Amino acid sequence: MSDVVIKVENISKQYRLGTVGTGSLAHDLNRTWHKVRGKEDPYLKIGEVNDRAVKGSSDYVWALRDINFEVKQGDVLGIIGRNGAGKSTLLKILSRTTSPTIGSIKVKGRIASLLEVGTGFHPELSGRDNIFLNGAILGMSRQEIKSKFDEIVDFAGVERYIDTPVKRYSSGMYVRLAFGVAAHLEPEILIVDEVLAVGDAEFQKKALGKMKDVSTQEGRTVMFVSHNMTAIKNLCPSCIFMNNGAISSIGETEEVMNKYLSHHTNSSLKQYCDDPEVAPGNDKVKMKRIEVIPAFNNIDGPITIYTPINIEFEFWNYTENIAINLSMHLYTINGECVFNVGSPAMKLSKGLHKGVCEIPANLLNDGVYTISMMVVGEGSYALYNFEDTVGFEVVEKRTGSNWHGKHPGFIRPQLTFTLV
Repeated sequence: MSDVVIKVENISKQYRLGTVGTGSLAHDLNRTWHKVRGKEDPYLKIGEVNDRAVKGSSDYVWALRDINFEVKQGDVLGIIGRNGAGKSTLLKILSRTTSPTIGSIKVKGRIASLLEVGTGFHPELSGRDNIFLNGAILGMSRQEIKSKFDEIVDFAGVERYIDTPVKRYSSGMYVRLAFGVAAHLEPEILIVDEVLAVGDAEFQKKALGKMKDVSTQEGRTVMFVSHNMTAIKNLCPSCIFMNNGAISSIGETEEVMNKYLSHHTNSSLKQYCDDPEVAPGNDKVKMKRIEVIPAFNNIDGPITIYTPINIEFEFWNYTENIAINLSMHLYTINGECVFNVGSPAMKLSKGLHKGVCEIPANLLNDGVYTISMMVVGEGSYALYNFEDTVGFEVVEKRTGSNWHGKHPGFIRPQLTFTLV
């Protein structure tokens, strides 16, 4: 393999659909109760290919199909794609938490992975004990782990709670310690999923800096999954774009990102699913439709900065008389939040509900944007976050101006000036 540390050949992963354990007794009992009442399985998983908008006729689903790539020592490889594209499944296979149905993987070196909150640590053990446990799993001696212990605790900022069972940690504390362990115990390969989104902005910056250091200064290999295009662009020289369980593009990050954003924008002015069984969501709320509609029904033409835009949505609510509000996030192509707006909280009955949010003309700058929609229940509890749902491009069609190119800034509102 020479300097190749990861070689993936013809990897495919198939799952069988049907009645499998949900992971907890409460969920299993809930499933049984739904079945007795003749209701749909609230934990149903469906799909013949890895496309959540399509209900398949088969009892099997291919989460990954024919994945091939190589990663060299010291590379920092980003992986991007919409939710359900197969990114996390691929990382789980590389981390050996699940095995491929077809194909082979050759790995040279120890792997430390940070895939999701709750993995890698024993909840009953203290932070201190979990550090030593993870080091032992990586094959390190107790003395080697001791030499890194203070650095890990300082990085994670959990010194006061280091002898407390990690089950009592907040999700942010848990992720900080888990990342500190994974990054400082000197694995040859570091695999990080979107889990860093749990941490605060300061820690995310710190973690991204550490990932860059372990690659450039220590020669270790990093694989990083994120919806944050800015982080991917700044950290990863090369990138993989995954779509429906397959690699759509692989190469230099900027080129791959352009293909991803072009694909996302051209195909996603509308997301629609009239079958609640296959619609995205959970047992509390599911999204039927979210659609970008330019004013004057100018769907076939370009959306200009002078065009008002309506974001229409429909969703099924499964909880009777619950106070719900919707929070809409608008992001640039680089994953930077332009704004976040929320609806007033309203008591809603069970059933289908509709809404619309208008983005006025003369507000957005030229560029490509994506929308995420969060449904928030009582106590500011997120019922479901529909990430990266639809995308659209805004262009300028001005003539007779001396200014050419995009204006600086995220927005370019038309404001009134008074000169005297």
